[in-house]
Amino acid sequence: MNTLEKYTDKTFNDIKHIDDFGNEYWEARELMPLLEYSKWENFHKVIKRAMIACETSNNNINDHFPEFRKPIVGGKGNIQKVIDYHLSRYACYLIVQNANPRKKSVALGQTYFAVQTRKQEITELEYSKLSEDEKRLYTRILVNNKNKYLFKTAKEAGVENFGKFNNYGYKGLYNGETAKQIAKRKNIKENEDILDYMGSEELGANLFRITQTEAKLKKDNVDNEDDACITHYNVGKTVRKAIEELGGNMPESLPTPEKSIKELEIEELKKIESK
Repeated sequence: MNTLEKYTDKTFNDIKHIDDFGNEYWEARELMPLLEYSKWENFHKVIKRAMIACETSNNNINDHFPEFRKPIVGGKGNIQKVIDYHLSRYACYLIVQNANPRKKSVALGQTYFAVQTRKQEITELEYSKLSEDEKRLYTRILVNNKNKYLFKTAKEAGVENFGKFNNYGYKGLYNGETAKQIAKRKNIKENEDILDYMGSEELGANLFRITQTEAKLKKDNVDNEDDACITHYNVGKTVRKAIEELGGNMPESLPTPEKSIKELEIEELKKIESK
């Protein structure tokens, strides 16, 4: 079985993780064997070069390469903690750009992460030419990235219960519906993200809710969870009112796509692999 065939069973998408806030990330030690590196010392050098590239591009290293300690079973069954990293999509892109280009898996990784990263730099004209599925993929990336800033700002504002905070935003935008109620209406399983089952229009409404809440929390210097939740609710309600005044479709009336974002990503990856 050649390298490309192996990726039908184990792809970059297969090892992607989603945290409690809906943010995607990859673990460096899981990415390492997919890029055909057998020794951490060698792969760590690639990560360090990627970090330098990140910093040179005026991006915060801690936003894209946060370090953590991963427990592994050592000799005689002893548990030891080793260095690992939670890598953003951009971090993965920089890593494959700095890895050994002679490795076939690295070439595949460069294609995969370049295509995905490019979606974050698309122009308005290019966006208008995208298919609905492509618009969904692109907007989902934006929602994911903006949510990171929202939750960071919310945490600084005193939010500890992020599920509660999130629901207040949804209740404002969806006329009282919580995330769980939205999932039930869309017939989504409990372990699936409702954002992955939204069309581009519905994702766009949520993107506006997210960015405006983050801005208002900062502007109003909110410093406690209750006020942060109320702020999130009010912003959601204001976005809903704006949609209504424009004669738009209420988010709960929009159709649920047949395929999830994850399914679309898998399909796109297979297209890349087949080239």
